[in-house]
Amino acid sequence: MQLGAERQQIWAERLRRYQDRLGGDRGLVVEGRLTRMVGLTLEAIGCRAVIGGQCDVVSSNGTHIESEVVGFGEDSLYLMPTGDIHGLEQGARVIPTGRVCEAVVGEHLLGRVIDGAGKPLDNLGPIHNDERRPLTGTSFNPLARTPIREPLDVGVRAINSLLSVGRGQRLGLFAGSGVGKSVLLGMMTRYTNADVTVVGLIGERGREVKEFVENILGKEGLKRAVVVAVPADNPPLRRMHGAMLATSIAESFRDQGKHVLLLMDSLTRYAQAQREIALAIHEPPATKGYPPSVFAKLPQLVERAGNGDKGGGSITAFYTVLTEGDDQNDPIADAARAILDGHIVLSRQLADAGHYPAIDIEASISRAMNDITSYSHQDAARSFKHLYSLYQQNRDLISVGAYESGSDEQIDVAISAMPALNEFLRQDMHTPVTLAQSLEDLETLFPAEPEPEAEMPAGLSLPNPVE
Repeated sequence: MQLGAERQQIWAERLRRYQDRLGGDRGLVVEGRLTRMVGLTLEAIGCRAVIGGQCDVVSSNGTHIESEVVGFGEDSLYLMPTGDIHGLEQGARVIPTGRVCEAVVGEHLLGRVIDGAGKPLDNLGPIHNDERRPLTGTSFNPLARTPIREPLDVGVRAINSLLSVGRGQRLGLFAGSGVGKSVLLGMMTRYTNADVTVVGLIGERGREVKEFVENILGKEGLKRAVVVAVPADNPPLRRMHGAMLATSIAESFRDQGKHVLLLMDSLTRYAQAQREIALAIHEPPATKGYPPSVFAKLPQLVERAGNGDKGGGSITAFYTVLTEGDDQNDPIADAARAILDGHIVLSRQLADAGHYPAIDIEASISRAMNDITSYSHQDAARSFKHLYSLYQQNRDLISVGAYESGSDEQIDVAISAMPALNEFLRQDMHTPVTLAQSLEDLETLFPAEPEPEAEMPAGLSLPNPVE
């Protein structure tokens, strides 16, 4: 009887240890194996993980690749690598880590250049920071946002006066290749009055990173800036992570009450990265090869910028949008116009004529301008655009000499004013023009008129003054 009791005690102790092991932090990890690879898509069976979860793919030769779950089928997971895939082999171990991608944020990032994973590229040593937040951001109650009421000085006369920008506004910079997009971004980076500047160089040429940091930002500008650089040779998932990381960093500074300038070059490359991923996991193409998920991802990224709650900070964002073949009806350009608070269009015709910045005033608009400017400012801007547009509409007739002076009084005024209008729109890239100076120059061309008195609604009368 005593021997039986001892055996029961031994088995009970063993069972307790097994239960502790199963219920402890160690847990059991079910590994899978790599069965298929097409393009950059990895297919694994035998394991389970959530969408956005990270997995380690380990080959027998020691190759170790980080990847993320981007989809799943009946019995398989679809993974997308975040780094180089050379050395992978069929049957490699797929180990779910239980982690999801997070953004490293905080004051330690100021003055640094990092990649899409938050690792330094500037050879200035490791970044010691334990502050992290979700890479995908958190939902924001739209009713909690502070309305756009304060103008922002961007240092560019044409934008300050005719396309006024407010703190917390999100604008698109629409341009083809080689029309001065990067130069205009650089001007706004140097001359905009912001506490912190976050620059996301997503999917662009690698040589532009060093040029932007050294020539455009400079040492002084970099002290209050964070640069996230993910050139075009990075995997599509890393490019998407770079755009989300830049936005998360901007959000962290906004939550501290700071005014942030977010510059992302470009939103189109972000959409193209999502297209590569979606098509690789067999999502059907919709508009010109772009799957529906692309048009769902764009607003998810853009809506994270803007003003915070009352008394908080702001993110004023400029997103460049590449118009292929200068086609303003490109699917991404059309979708971006619908979700942004305005758009600035750069004209190749103006750039070819040596007119910089090559802003097409007729095609550009700021949707927040009426909320942040005075009536006299709006009236002068409308007068400017009216004369400018009138001349452009009759430009062919004027150029060939078919228009006779005196035929139309307004056209005559537009012809005489055009040299002054063109001179107003031109600006040297090294010469900032403040908001106050921009308004003064505009009022010189179009003197301010008194604001109209508000009309009294029918049936109402002013009360008699109290004696």
